Amino acid sequence: MTGATILGCAGPRLTAAEARFFAEARPWGFILFRRNIEDADQTRALVDDLRSSLGWHAPVFVDQEGGSVQRLRPPLARDWPDARHQPGGARAAWLRHRLMAAELRALGIDGDCAPVIDVAGRATHPFLARRCWSDDPAQVAALGGAAARGLLDGGVLPVIKHLPGHGSAAADSHHQLPRVTASLDTLRARDFVPVRALKDLPLGMTAHVVYDALDPSLPGTVSPPVIAYLRDVLGFDGLLMTDDITMGALDGTMGDRAAAAIAAGCDIVLHCTGDAAEMAQVVAAAGTLSPAAARRAARALEARITPQPIDIAALEAEFDRLTGGTDAGT
Repeated sequence: MTGATILGCAGPRLTAAEARFFAEARPWGFILFRRNIEDADQTRALVDDLRSSLGWHAPVFVDQEGGSVQRLRPPLARDWPDARHQPGGARAAWLRHRLMAAELRALGIDGDCAPVIDVAGRATHPFLARRCWSDDPAQVAALGGAAARGLLDGGVLPVIKHLPGHGSAAADSHHQLPRVTASLDTLRARDFVPVRALKDLPLGMTAHVVYDALDPSLPGTVSPPVIAYLRDVLGFDGLLMTDDITMGALDGTMGDRAAAAIAAGCDIVLHCTGDAAEMAQVVAAAGTLSPAAARRAARALEARITPQPIDIAALEAEFDRLTGGTDAGT
């Protein structure tokens, strides 16, 4: 049985103890961070070792949005701008992410925790605001959709985030719990628009945010009413992973957090630090994929295609013509 987890490892090489743990825990996938990446050969070897520990071609994810959230840097990847500072419209968004996909697949990585589909606003925390495409919900949906298609066309699974919408939150959920006091009508007209538009994409990530209009007591990741609204009203039926369960917005032990997320309706718990003791708690609490989660996971994997060859130089030249180069707008 496959575990309802996506896990990280501690360093740039998989230890024997980690390999034994993963072989027993059977996570659905893995996630890499800067601590795991030294150079191309080392990264490819690590990815191969992670998959070998499970005995199948499990998805390997990374946070590669560009700008301030970009785990791969030159020479492994182009120095992409923050989404907020990129001109060029939907075509440029597609080109950017089709090229990103080529960079990721060259290292064996086939999942990207991107694009951000949060709508920027006056209250949006600066760390998130620069990662948002726009303050126009329709434009966020259009650019986020183009970005997701670019990744999918390149054989990389996109993960839209943060569901059902983080843009109205003034706090950074890495460090504290944000609370959104906007009415449900306001959220429907703004924050939830991109989610509804992109509901058919294969994977999504939750927001550690309290929405007073849906559940004033619990953050979305661990809130049954929020997850039910996301599924039943907004219509998202993709594989739903939590945002990193170790973030400061959540309370309780790692086991408590994982159990609450699964009970609320999340499919998979994401734990990113590579801490062995914490991962053991999360694995025990998250259990295995439910039948519904297993169906969603299978659909997601079906979207992981072998991409058609591209002329990278030609696409880069087109991207630069549309945007004025990667530094445009900064």
